Amino acid sequence: MRKVLLAGAGAALVLGVAGAVAIPAASQAVPSSSAKSTTLVFDVVFSPPEFVQANNVRNPDSPFSLGDELVFHDQLFSSGRHAGDEGGSCVIIDVSPVLANCTEVIRLSSGTITAQFLNAPPPVKQLAITGGSGVYSAAGGDGTTVEFGNGKGKVTLHLLSLVARGGNT
Repeated sequence: MRKVLLAGAGAALVLGVAGAVAIPAASQAVPSSSAKSTTLVFDVVFSPPEFVQANNVRNPDSPFSLGDELVFHDQLFSSGRHAGDEGGSCVIIDVSPVLANCTEVIRLSSGTITAQFLNAPPPVKQLAITGGSGVYSAAGGDGTTVEFGNGKGKVTLHLLSLVARGGNT
């Protein structure tokens, strides 16, 4: 009987220690309630598309090959005033239909915001905010780019100021 009680007490001790270790680890993984949310909206004037033929193996029936790139440098406006620019590149990953994996940097007076997206034929692009610099150094979130078809569009960014694990910013 004594061995059963000792074994039970030992198991309770092990479970208690495991729970005490798991609670702080879980609390660090949960997003902080102090994360700040900001929405930025810009009118865009798109640059003319520039294609770079990076793949020497060409299909004569297609202007694109896997690995070719599209580069861009667009201008951003807010309330009619120049607010910054965005530049990036897209690598073609499928030619039928054309699909490209894109990265970009949005440059504003208070810092930069980086994003990734798939560039596909529909006019709406879904952005994943991957980071930034300056006041956006802890940025995360998502956004959209909408192309109006006349060389203009709109970028909407839903930014979260992410807090590093352990509560440090």
